[in-house]
Amino acid sequence: MNMTVPATSVDPVAVIQAVFQRARQQQLPLAELIQTVERLSSLGASAPALDLYKTWIAFNDKNPMVHVASFNYAVMLNQTGDAAGAIQALKATIAYKSDFAPAHINLGRVYEDCQMVGRAVEQWRNFANTSNEITAERLSFRLMALKHMGRVLETAGLLEEAEAVLWLAIELDPTKQDASQHWLATRQHQCKWPIFTSSEHVTRQQLTDAMSPMTIACFADDPLFQLGKAYRYNKKLVGRPDTSGLQRKPVRNKLASGQRIRVGYLSSDLREHAVGFALCEVLELHDKEKVEVYGYYCGIPRSNDKTHDRIRAVMDGWCDINGMSDIDVAKKIIDDEIDILIDVNGYTKQARAGVFAYRPAPVIVNFCGYPGTLASPFHQYLITDNYIVPPERELYYSEKVLRIPCEQPVDRKREIAPKPTRAEYGLPDDAFIYACFNGMQKITEACFLRWMKILAATPGSILWLLGDKDPIHQRLRKIASENGVDPDRIYFATKVPNPKHLARIALADLFLDTFPYGAHSTAADAITMGLPVLTVPGMGFPSRFCASIVSAAGIPEMICGSAEEYVAKAISFGRNRKAIEAVKATLAAKRETCTLRDMPGLARRLEELFQEMQEAAEQGKLPVPNLRNLDVYYEIGAELIHEGQEMQDEAAYRQHYRDKLAARDAIEPLLADPRLWPEGTA
Repeated sequence: MNMTVPATSVDPVAVIQAVFQRARQQQLPLAELIQTVERLSSLGASAPALDLYKTWIAFNDKNPMVHVASFNYAVMLNQTGDAAGAIQALKATIAYKSDFAPAHINLGRVYEDCQMVGRAVEQWRNFANTSNEITAERLSFRLMALKHMGRVLETAGLLEEAEAVLWLAIELDPTKQDASQHWLATRQHQCKWPIFTSSEHVTRQQLTDAMSPMTIACFADDPLFQLGKAYRYNKKLVGRPDTSGLQRKPVRNKLASGQRIRVGYLSSDLREHAVGFALCEVLELHDKEKVEVYGYYCGIPRSNDKTHDRIRAVMDGWCDINGMSDIDVAKKIIDDEIDILIDVNGYTKQARAGVFAYRPAPVIVNFCGYPGTLASPFHQYLITDNYIVPPERELYYSEKVLRIPCEQPVDRKREIAPKPTRAEYGLPDDAFIYACFNGMQKITEACFLRWMKILAATPGSILWLLGDKDPIHQRLRKIASENGVDPDRIYFATKVPNPKHLARIALADLFLDTFPYGAHSTAADAITMGLPVLTVPGMGFPSRFCASIVSAAGIPEMICGSAEEYVAKAISFGRNRKAIEAVKATLAAKRETCTLRDMPGLARRLEELFQEMQEAAEQGKLPVPNLRNLDVYYEIGAELIHEGQEMQDEAAYRQHYRDKLAARDAIEPLLADPRLWPEGTA
């Protein structure tokens, strides 16, 4: 029986009753049951659909396929918000067929959704431990269970456990890169050096291929490899969407008539987050006679979030796009007639990269949320500053580079608690305090060993780091001891509300930056609180950001030319408090006049750039990203990354790539590209 919408002469209630009667009499085949439920659901009749499943299961419990009906019933219960019912139905499914893998996987997911992380992990672990049969299907579900466990454990901060589970998943199938990507990230976050290991089942190349662009940025200062990785990442993450159902609108001619340009900011971080803190005041300062500003929010739901509320309040249009498909978001942006769409996520957590692939606005821009190129075919512009990307380094980026005075906006209205005493945070009153509040994933072995040299040369000083899990603290203290430094000289800052964190920053004497991924908003926070930052820039975006902030704050003398100079200066300051106090005095004197805090000037410059982009769009002169040979640059970088060179001479670095390109061209001629293989090179 195919259930159709009844004709007017047929009583629909009678039809449904007949179906229920057949279910009770064991005369309703499973396929017809599923089809009938789908039809009822499509008509909005979810309650009778659920009742039909429940009835069929109750009267057909000896049917060899009852577990399928029970599983589908659980799925539907969960979709309608009945998590408790879904749990019971999934347990019943497993009772009907103990080796039915989808039920085990989904039961863990429902537990996870109910914030029962321990039960979820236990469910998946039990299933993984009893699903060792060597069949493609069973191995696939075991791999799924392991990856779910790893994901949940990582999110819960149980990194040791997550790492162990993810390694099992990697060895089970090293070609599935998501497990390897998270495994590498957990090792970075735990400061487990060397980050890379391998086994007879997993090659180093497989792990390299699995690295995310952000993981690479914390591992090596290789902007060409970063460019190639971003290109590959975009192809895998986004690919080529089907745009047949999308009706784009032509470029709107606005400049001649003086119409306002519509600018959309799409981000998961328009909230209490480093990016939200950075953008908040700039968005408030936009000249509404020149631009209309729209926000598309894809982050976690917010309540009692002052930054989120301030951003929403200043928008001309706002849309929470959670739950919307990429194409529906694109249609919304098209309907809003956005002229310039700004990607404030890039390849970061909760990003919606797929939306941009639909090209829902004539101009698409990479700005503020991601430290580097996106190497995509649809991002035409990158907004940054001249320190991070000087003209001679534009070859490391696929987008056309447009410049503002400083890449890092700040919120001058941000709440700051009263300055505490050192004693309140358990810090010694008389010590010279070196501090670094960057995330643990940014600390490399070479960086930490430099800090140990600094401490060894400055008796009585301490190192104050952002706190994390105790095993990480113990690991770093052990390394300190192995390098002749009393482990008790390593202090860890506990988590406190952001206003209190900002206030306590001022307790330190000198902020020590990391390499190759330096401090970004964290450096701006330090300087805001009058704490000088010592940094050494490299070649790529993440390694130059901090130096840009330091320069914009008016203390360029804190930018070092080498690792050796960095160590020497840090030691010199530790031995001479008057010298560091002089730098602090300079910071204080320039605080309100420096480029870093000129938010009105930044807002005006952004609006000038919006006009420049709109003009290019109206004239049909938008830049086209050149992505030629990026797979080759990636492959060369994948070889170079394991040579262990931390800071490289840029001329030698480029020559290395040219030599490798020439070797490949001799075997298979390469097309010319605008980077290191221009026309006529061969």
